[in-house]
Amino acid sequence: MHHSIRKSLALVPLALLLLAPAARGGGADALPLAVRDAKAQLLSQFFAQGGASPSVLEYRRKLQEYQAARAAFDEEAGAYWSQISEKRKGRNAKRRSGQQITLDDYVLEHPPLYNGPKRPVNPEPEETPDRPTKKPIPVVADLLRAAQELYQFTPQRPSNEVEFKRVYARYALASGLTRDQAVRVYAFETGGTGSYDVQAGIEHGGKRAISTAMGYNQLLTTNSVELLAEQGHEFIRALSDKVARTSGPAHQSLEHKLTVLKKMVAHAKSVPDTWSEHEKIGNTAQGWAMHAMVLDIDIGPMLQTHKLLTSVLFARTKGYSRPLSAAELEMMNLTGDGTGLDMVTMPQAMREQVPTSNFFQRGGYERNPVAIRHNTVAKLLAVTDTRMDSNSNNAGARELAGAF
Repeated sequence: MHHSIRKSLALVPLALLLLAPAARGGGADALPLAVRDAKAQLLSQFFAQGGASPSVLEYRRKLQEYQAARAAFDEEAGAYWSQISEKRKGRNAKRRSGQQITLDDYVLEHPPLYNGPKRPVNPEPEETPDRPTKKPIPVVADLLRAAQELYQFTPQRPSNEVEFKRVYARYALASGLTRDQAVRVYAFETGGTGSYDVQAGIEHGGKRAISTAMGYNQLLTTNSVELLAEQGHEFIRALSDKVARTSGPAHQSLEHKLTVLKKMVAHAKSVPDTWSEHEKIGNTAQGWAMHAMVLDIDIGPMLQTHKLLTSVLFARTKGYSRPLSAAELEMMNLTGDGTGLDMVTMPQAMREQVPTSNFFQRGGYERNPVAIRHNTVAKLLAVTDTRMDSNSNNAGARELAGAF
């Protein structure tokens, strides 16, 4: 500590000057009163700072600047996003009462973006609070293990990728999806190269899963639970029909699959039909086992189809009869049916003016560079179409198009 203070003092010339004995006239008593007061004040400030080095003092100065700038930004941004929330509530109320939505029902200014100083790096070591250990994201092996342990079931994997694509294409067409919708959404979600078991993060050379999103339309565990709860009756009906048409050893295997499917549907329906309740199941081994059905040659294509079909049917129930473009369907796929339909039903002239921020929460928007760069509804849809155009030329997308 003594060495640190001496080193700091050596770097503060004025402090050295005041601490040094008077060259003339003897001790400190000979100094004028004003000088002695200045000396005392400087020493008081210096030691109050704990003998901090110039680098630490500079860090503290920059930290104060950062905190002040950030506080001012947060106040401005908070007011903006409160307005976004209020406008959204107003639109929802108008829709419920059948009133027309106009430009006045949106915030037409773009959100503030922080462009102040960055948080400085402390030159001294800091104690970091213990963070709770993140639960590992389940991967295919975990899903398969959960299905076996909880349901004594192993999904029937396709013999190859083309087989899965053909089953998906056949079921999607029969259910009301178009080839354009299915292929272009697949191209956007997987880059036009994804396999039926591709998982977010473990693709294009990636080594670590970043979410449970899996397959052609990137279903999360919660999606699988929700689809089993809401569309399970359709899955059971379709699989029952196949069981009735099958004989021999395959019949017995399908009967077991049907029994497991019925159990999963019952489990998914055992909680209130809300996203939050389905998410709770999705974060358990039971949810992982349900998510394993994405890999099954019979159930997987139905899950992938209904991930998109529910959005198409939602739009129809709200009176939107025009076929959804693939980009419009992707907006509903990404943002949720209600929010996505808000964009889809907007006339082109309004799309050109309404900022994308109207359809996000603050945290999601500030972490989304695509929505920030392409900051109107028209621009966001256009860039989605452009990416679909490009990725549709990749091998997987061409193969899926051929399966239709």
